[in-house]
Amino acid sequence: MIPDRFKPALQDLAPLAARFSAAGHRLYLVGGTVRDLLLGRADVSSFDFDFDATTAARPTDIKKVLSGWADAVWTQGERFGTIGAKKGDRVYEITTHRAEAYSPDSRKPEVSFGDDIDTDLSRRDFTINAMALELTAEQPSLVDPFDGATDLIAKRLRTPLSPTVSFGDDPLRMLRAARFIAAFDLTPDSELIAAVKEMAPRLEIVSRERIRDEFDKLLQLDEPGSGLWFLVETGLAEQFLPELPKMRLEQDPIHRHKDVLAHTIAVVENVRRDARPAGDAYDFRLTRLAALFHDVGKPRTRGYRAGKGVTFHHHDVVGARMTRNRMQSLKYSNDDIRDVSELVDLHLRFHTYKMGWTDSAVRRYVRDAGDLLTELNVLTRCDCTTRNERKAAQLSKRMDELEERIEVLEASEELAAMRPELDGTEVIAHLGIKPGPIVGKAMKYLLDIRLDEGILGRETILERLDAWWAANDPSIPPTKN
Repeated sequence: MIPDRFKPALQDLAPLAARFSAAGHRLYLVGGTVRDLLLGRADVSSFDFDFDATTAARPTDIKKVLSGWADAVWTQGERFGTIGAKKGDRVYEITTHRAEAYSPDSRKPEVSFGDDIDTDLSRRDFTINAMALELTAEQPSLVDPFDGATDLIAKRLRTPLSPTVSFGDDPLRMLRAARFIAAFDLTPDSELIAAVKEMAPRLEIVSRERIRDEFDKLLQLDEPGSGLWFLVETGLAEQFLPELPKMRLEQDPIHRHKDVLAHTIAVVENVRRDARPAGDAYDFRLTRLAALFHDVGKPRTRGYRAGKGVTFHHHDVVGARMTRNRMQSLKYSNDDIRDVSELVDLHLRFHTYKMGWTDSAVRRYVRDAGDLLTELNVLTRCDCTTRNERKAAQLSKRMDELEERIEVLEASEELAAMRPELDGTEVIAHLGIKPGPIVGKAMKYLLDIRLDEGILGRETILERLDAWWAANDPSIPPTKN
C-alpha cells in the first residue's frame, strides 16, 4: 500500500509515466525524493521539489518520449545518461539506469548504462537513498531491495553494497555520510565507520570543488555537530581540513581548559537561521564558516603564563591567516575568503567593550566591520558557550547595549556611510595642491576626526584641515576658496 502522501507526486507524474509505458519503458521515481516522501519532508506542491526518475531507456529514447510533451528539453548531462525537461513550472530529470566507479587514479566517474533497477539502486550511496517508486506499474509500488525504509525507521546509515565498494565508486560518499548522519540523526554501522577510517586517504582523488560543496551542505544543516565529529573521529577531516582535528586539544587536568574543538562545534550550532529578529537579515552560510574557523589559530598560539594559565595570544590574527590559506585550498571564492577571514580577525574586538567604549570606539567598530557588522554581532553572541548563566547574561546584556549605541549613532551620523566630511577633490581645491600621497594622508587625518569626534560641520573641519596642513608643511600656505 502506497502512503497517501505519495499520491500528489503520483498524480503529477502520471502523464509522464503513461508516455514511458506506451513506449515500452518502465519509469521509477528514485533516491532522496522517495526518502523524503517516506519521511513526510517533501512538499510536492512546491515547484522547488525535485522529480528525479530513472529508466532503462537510453538517452536517445528518453528524448523521443519527451518530444511533444515537454515545453523544453536540455541535454547537458546526456553523456552521463541524464536528460532534463520542463513542463509548465515543473522540472524533471530522467536518468538511464547506470553504475559509476572511479579508476584508482582518476577524479572523473566512469559511466556505464544498465537495464536493471536493482543494479542501479545498488550503486547508490546509502540504503536510505537506494529506494525507488515504480510509476509505470499497474499499481505503483516501492522498490526497496536493500531495506532502506527499515534503516530509515531504525535511524541507521548503511551502504547498499559493501562500504569499500561504495566508497571506491565515489570517495566523496564518505564525506556525504557525515551530512546524512547530521541531517537525519543516523548512526553509522560499524562496517561503514571502519571503511571510512581505512579509505579516508582516497578522498585525495576528489576535486577540491566537490569537497567544498559537500562540506558546505553539511555546515548549513540545522545541527551539523554529529557530522563534524564523524569527520574528526574517522580521520576524514585530516584529508581536507586538518585544522579541525588539531583543535581537539587535550584538556589540562590542572587548569581544566575547555576543549577548543568542542567549543567550536557548539559555536557553529549556536549560529541559527533565526539568530536575528525578523527583517534583520544576515549571511547564515558565511557566519557558519566564520564560527568554524574563529578559533582555528588557538593550537598554533597556545602558551602558558604563570598566574594566568593557558593563553592564546593573537589567535585572531593567526587564525585569519590560516583561514585564508585553507579556504583558498578548498577553492572558495575570493569574496568568501575575504569576508570569513575578516570575521575571524575581528571576532575578539567586542570583548574589550566590558571596559566601556567611547563613541569613537563604537564608530571604529562599525567602520572595521563594514558590511559584515550584523554577521560579526551574530558570531560574537554565538561565541558564548558557557554554562554559567550569569556570565552568559552579562555578555548578552553588553551586546544589547552595544547594538543600541550603534543604532543611536547611526540615526544621528549615518555610520553605515562613514567617510571624512570632505572628499579628495575638496581637499585638493581647498589646499591648492596637486593629487598625490599627501592627499591620502590628509584624508586619513580627516577620517580619524570623523571616527573620534563625529560630524563637526564644514567650517570647523576646514579650520582643522588648515591647522593640519600648517603643521605638516608650513612653508606652503593653503589657498582659500
